[in-house]
Amino acid sequence: MDRASHVRVGAGTVTVTGTGWAEAPPDAMVVAMGVECRAGSVEEAYSAAGTSLQALASALRSRGVGGADIRTAGLTVRADLAWRDGEGQQVVWYVAASSLSVRLRNVAMAPGVISEAVSSAGDAVRLNSLQLVVSDDSPVRARARESAWQDALRTAKQFAALASATLGRVLSVSEQQPAQGPVPLGGMQRAAAVEALPVEPGENRVDAAVTVVWELQY
Repeated sequence: MDRASHVRVGAGTVTVTGTGWAEAPPDAMVVAMGVECRAGSVEEAYSAAGTSLQALASALRSRGVGGADIRTAGLTVRADLAWRDGEGQQVVWYVAASSLSVRLRNVAMAPGVISEAVSSAGDAVRLNSLQLVVSDDSPVRARARESAWQDALRTAKQFAALASATLGRVLSVSEQQPAQGPVPLGGMQRAAAVEALPVEPGENRVDAAVTVVWELQY
């Protein structure tokens, strides 16, 4: 599909920016998940988070998720403070949290894998976001680029005709890179349910933009 173009007519040339897109069904899911543990000391909180994270990673591996698809994405230890009359700010808890970025290569099986991982570490689990992605977007990006080219060509032909000219040689071609990103599903700060939630993959869209300069022949 295509959308609006940007045109500039100069001395003997016409410059058009064509835009377009193409869609493809996602074939993988990237899950941001982790654990958060509170305790009366830093050591206890850190140890509990390590144990919970190990249980989470083990549950993922037991469902066939390879080590290359599990990556530590963050680790924090902080103090939860509260104001108490006559005492000022006091430490209530020490909180240790760690997160993983997990790639699930089978979208259909992803809900079951996530459900088992969530139940593995109980209330300590945090499910932060789910993102549906296309592992290799080269084919769909090529189709998006073709759509952008056709958009630019149609517009250039129209403006050439309005100028009582025809299109000549292509003098230059440049491609812009629109910001791309995976399609996020709703994130959740805390995950407690153990039943698998359904996932509707839909389709991911890839955008393209190309600027072409044609010679005008009169």
